[in-house]
Order: sequence, then structure tokens, then C-alpha cells
Amino acid sequence: MNEWLSYSSLLTSSFLSATLLPGSSEVVLVALITAGKGNITGLVFAASVGNTLGGLTNILIGRLLPGKPQGRWHDTAITWLRRFGPAALLLSWLPVVGDLLCVLAGWLRFSWLPAMLFLAIGKTLRYILITIATLQGMEWWH
Repeated sequence: MNEWLSYSSLLTSSFLSATLLPGSSEVVLVALITAGKGNITGLVFAASVGNTLGGLTNILIGRLLPGKPQGRWHDTAITWLRRFGPAALLLSWLPVVGDLLCVLAGWLRFSWLPAMLFLAIGKTLRYILITIATLQGMEWWH
């Protein structure tokens, strides 16, 4: 597999993983790192960009939803999100909850620039930590 295919496969996988569709970009990242397919920085960049674009897609989906209250859990989530604002998107990397945070951020009409900034930071930090753990694990096994 050439480097371009590695980066594009990872970008696609990370994009799909960040949307409401199921995906496993972490597995793809770890597989590419362990196989030595691509530059580490380039792989983290591709995963981060794809995952951030997927998160922005969820925010866009949230902006398209009608504004109807849904019950007590909904009120609790909305209160929490309003208190923390776009900074709550630092947790957008969490499974299931992260997708919901992005959709709710769009539904609440968070400003695009702060939302994109916190979204990108949270998702990039996750891929950096996964990469460090993978490299450390590879070092321990050799």
C-alpha cells in the first residue's frame, strides 16, 4: 500500500467514525503505524482532519434539526452544554456521547469557529495519545 492510499484510507475511516455511522479509525491508525505505512505525523494529521470533518458534519446535522424539547435528560444535557459552551466539544472523541455532543452543538447553534477549534483539539489529542501508546507498545515488544 502506498503512502497516499494509507493517508486517504485513514482520513475516510476517521471521517466515517466521527459521523453517526459506525467506524474504527483507531484500529486503522494503529494498523498503519505498526505496519510502517506512512509518516507518523501525516497519519495523525489525516486521522485528525477526517475525524474533525466528520464532527463538523454532525454539527451541521444538528443545525438542520427542529427545535423541540425532548424531556428531562434533554434538559440536563442542554443545561450542561450551555454552561460549558463550545469547550464541551473537547469531549467529542468519546464513543456515542461525542456524536451526540456534536449534534447538540449544532442544534444549539454554537459559533462555528470556536466549535471547530475545540472539536479539532479534542480529536487531535485523542489520536496523539493513541499514537504514543502504540509506539510505546511497539517499543516494549521489541
